[in-house]
Amino acid sequence: MQIGMIGLGRMGANMARRLMRGGHQCVVFDRSPDAVKALASEGARGADSVDALIAAMDKPRHVWVMVPSGAPTEATVAQLGEKLDAGDTVIDGGNSFFKDDIRRSKTLAARKVSYVDAGTSGGVYGLDRGYCMMIGGDGEVVRRLDPIFKTLAPGRGEVERTPGRENVPGTAEDGYLHCGPVGSGHFVKMVHNGIEYGIMQAIAEGFDIMRGANNPTVAEEHRMTIPVQDVAEVWRRGSVLSSWLIDLTAKALVEDPELTKFSGHVQDSGEGRWTVMAAVEEAVPADVITASLYTRFRSRQEQSFAEKLLSAMRFQFGGHVENK
Repeated sequence: MQIGMIGLGRMGANMARRLMRGGHQCVVFDRSPDAVKALASEGARGADSVDALIAAMDKPRHVWVMVPSGAPTEATVAQLGEKLDAGDTVIDGGNSFFKDDIRRSKTLAARKVSYVDAGTSGGVYGLDRGYCMMIGGDGEVVRRLDPIFKTLAPGRGEVERTPGRENVPGTAEDGYLHCGPVGSGHFVKMVHNGIEYGIMQAIAEGFDIMRGANNPTVAEEHRMTIPVQDVAEVWRRGSVLSSWLIDLTAKALVEDPELTKFSGHVQDSGEGRWTVMAAVEEAVPADVITASLYTRFRSRQEQSFAEKLLSAMRFQFGGHVENK
C-alpha cells in the first residue's frame, strides 16, 4: 500500500522504515532535506515539498502527519486540506488534542477529505518493537487503512493471551484498536499518557525513598544503604511491578547510577494537562494524575513565590528561621 509520511523525526522516520520493511511504498517529506535523503537512500520516494509529495502519490492518497503537536500539526493539516482531493485521507499520528481532531475533521469533510486520528505509542523503540495505536475515524476509512496499521503494530508476538479472549474478535491483541469516531483515538492516547505520568511519578518517588534510607535525617539505627540499581533489576523479574518502565529504569541506572546527566527539569507534552481537564469536565476524581502533573510543573522552578511566602508566614507567627 502507498502512504505519504510528513515529518521524519525520531518516530516518523522509523515508522516509514517499518512500513517499507513490510512491503509498503512510502513517499516522504520533511523540512530537513537531509532527513528526506536518508529515507530515499533506504527505498522511500523523497519529496521536497508538500505539493511534490501529493503529486507523487496515487489516488486515493493517504497522508500520515507526524510533526510536533500544536501549531505545526495545525498548519500541516490545513495545508493538506487545501491541496488534497475528494476521497483522500489525512492521518494525524502525533499527540493532538482530541477536540482539535473533531474540529479539523469537520473542516476537511467539507472538501470530502477524510480525517483519522491515530494515537501512537512506541517511542524510539517502535521500529523493532512496533507501535501501539489507538485510532479514531470513520469505520470504512479505518478498515481501508488496516494494512498500514497492521504493519506498524507490534502483532501478538509472545505476549500471553488474556484468558477468555480466544473467541473475541478484533485487533486489540495485535496492538492496534479502532476506538470509535474521530477524536476517540487521541482521547484514549491522552488518558494513556495521563496514566503514564502517574506511574512514572510513583516509580520515581519509590526509588527516591529507597535512596534516601541512608539520609542523615533518619535515625542512625534505622539507616540502610539500598542497592537501588539492583532493586530495579530484581523488580523486572516476576514482580507485580514488572513493566517496560521498570525495564527502562533499570537501564538508566546501569548507564548512569547517579543520574548525573539529568537536571530533573521535567517537561509535559500536553496530554497530562488535557487528561486533567477532561477529568474536571466529567467530574471524575483524578488525584494521582493531577498530582503528577503538578510535580512536573514544580520541577521547573527553584523556590517559588508561594514557598517563600510560606517561609515568611512561619517566621512571622512562630519565629521559624529557614535552614541554611
